[in-house]
Amino acid sequence: MAKVILISQKPLPYHNIGSWTTMYKNYFEANNVNIDAIVCQEPKNRFNNIEYYIVPNNFITKVKRRITKKPHQAYIDTLLKNLNPSEKYIIQVVDNFGFVKALYTYLRTKKRLRNQLYIQFFYHGYPPFYGNFESRWFFEFIDEMVLLTHASYLEHKQMYTILPCLFSVLHNGIDTTKFYKITKEHKEELKLKHQVENKMVFLWCSQDRSKKGLDLMLYVWKILTKKYNDIELWVIGAKREMLLNNVRFFGKIHNDELPEYYQVSDCYLFPALNQEGFGLTIIEALHCGNHCIVSALGGIPEVMQFGKLGTLIENPHFIDEWVAAIEAYIVKQSSETEINLNLYTKENWINGMNEIISKAKEIFS
Repeated sequence: MAKVILISQKPLPYHNIGSWTTMYKNYFEANNVNIDAIVCQEPKNRFNNIEYYIVPNNFITKVKRRITKKPHQAYIDTLLKNLNPSEKYIIQVVDNFGFVKALYTYLRTKKRLRNQLYIQFFYHGYPPFYGNFESRWFFEFIDEMVLLTHASYLEHKQMYTILPCLFSVLHNGIDTTKFYKITKEHKEELKLKHQVENKMVFLWCSQDRSKKGLDLMLYVWKILTKKYNDIELWVIGAKREMLLNNVRFFGKIHNDELPEYYQVSDCYLFPALNQEGFGLTIIEALHCGNHCIVSALGGIPEVMQFGKLGTLIENPHFIDEWVAAIEAYIVKQSSETEINLNLYTKENWINGMNEIISKAKEIFS
């Protein structure tokens, strides 16, 4: 039976914010783990019952990377050092196109070694990464591509003339023991704690990048607060040195502290201006009882079940559409969105991962 090895550009467990690293953290802390080993740099602490192939990151290797201009060679060397010529391996790579290119270059003249490997590429973006013709080597080299949504697969199918690899879809999943809807009484207590007991709280949570739409939302808020005094926008992940009416900037908040902010808020805003792969914060907010108003870009409509789970903004680059949608929510004062408690959970992600591994083993046996 093939051994499963994950190639991780981050040391796992990874203690900073990251969606796919969180997915794997949940996975490796579960009981039914079907990945055998991790190739990564030395983490601060290790997962139990998982074999580690440690990639050196000392002064010599750093100088070597700079001189040779081969940033992925240490990962390849570490992987090769731990392969048995008589065994087969399923290699998982997450979003690291550079590593795949380096491995492809190395294996071009080593057909026997290539035949020992079944390469799964997990892509957490949405749009196709390569152009049509420049993609040929990539899709001929990998054996399977795992995407976040079926919508992303349709984009790939439409983009490329030739797609010789297999495809699978694995939705993201969250820990619902952390992200969950609280009682009305508890919510009132938290609102009192944060001094918003008489206000409707809207939440934005992301990294402060232009494509995440924070500036757009701040423009929207200037318009709304001229008419409404009982609304407040909470911004998590960005720390701006500015004073705006009814806006609070919280900066970065640890993952373990995030649920309370979702639980205090009434409506989650996701004004992405790019084709998002999935939008993990959306499902965190949904499970905490928030109504969600989101950009209809990338894989987001599929995640939102095409509007069943919240409000989709079809033209998210137009401020007026956001103002109208938020104002409609304020006036209507919609109740919290009801969501299937089994939707987008870490348990589903773990089961989906194991199913993908199981199918690969059947194919590659």
